[in-house]
Amino acid sequence: MSATFAQLARLTTATGLYEHALLTEPRIEHGMCVDDVARALVVTARQGDPSPQVVTMSATYLRFLLDAQGDDGRMHNRRTPAGVWLDEVSAHDHWGRALWAFGVAATHSPDAWVQQAAARGAARAMLARSTYPRSMAYAALGAAQLAERDPGDKVARRVLYDARQVLPAAGYGADWPWPEERLSYANAVLPEAMIEIGVALHDDALRRDGLMLLAWLDDEQTVDGHLSVVPAGGRGREDRRPGFDQQPIEVAALAEAARTALRATRDSRWADLLTRCEEWFVGNNDAGLPMRDADTGGGFDGLEDGSVNENQGAESTLAWLATRELARLAAAPVVVA
Repeated sequence: MSATFAQLARLTTATGLYEHALLTEPRIEHGMCVDDVARALVVTARQGDPSPQVVTMSATYLRFLLDAQGDDGRMHNRRTPAGVWLDEVSAHDHWGRALWAFGVAATHSPDAWVQQAAARGAARAMLARSTYPRSMAYAALGAAQLAERDPGDKVARRVLYDARQVLPAAGYGADWPWPEERLSYANAVLPEAMIEIGVALHDDALRRDGLMLLAWLDDEQTVDGHLSVVPAGGRGREDRRPGFDQQPIEVAALAEAARTALRATRDSRWADLLTRCEEWFVGNNDAGLPMRDADTGGGFDGLEDGSVNENQGAESTLAWLATRELARLAAAPVVVA
């Protein structure tokens, strides 16, 4: 196993992925969740030349997601290490992330079984809908992958149409065009979904709104040439900055959106944002401290004022792995969608 995936492998079992870690060791008592397993499948399925171990990890994550599905496409989220689901099926963020993962795996995995099984999982997931904007935004990312893979996929296109109706419109004034009164979590997924839907459905106005909001979000979270991302408690217009307990998932969400914007526009601004996302992890941040472990491939759980939370949980590790890979892709040729 490459050192790049050493920490992810340490958290992975034959049946799933532990959510939390104490430093590098899994905290087994905290169990597993679809949120992180979906993120893990996105990361591993996108590897251009995966090792056999990474291919096996993708298959493990996919089986976990398929097991979480109900007949109506909604999904459980939390599971014990023994395989007992602890919650009822729903269509919250974890469902949207799972559909995103299914779409990525069906489109990009080099493993034929993973591709086919992920396509089946996506078909079932697309039976469900959510009223939550971020849930539908993640679902739209998966549906966009499927629609790009097969432009005749009417079910995927229907998800994109329905997501467009749920996503909030820009508009709290010129100084705060964000569609919510506060920045909260995984903010960049909203403009990313707008861009993806706009491209897929030839909705130029929605595409422009997504690019405008992503540019504003970039400016709002850049200070003196480095990222200063929204902390775990969110940020309003009058909040002091920098705020701490910054989460790697915010940086990864920006990186995902920047890569989508780069593919849609070829504008070098988005390649620059991807570079700043990667640099945040290596120490160009508000504390001047690395947020990744170069030896394990793990990501640290939070950036504090003058320190880091050195636990290397699944979400943070996957945020680093995703950002690192997306930054490398920025140097590769892109295709205008």
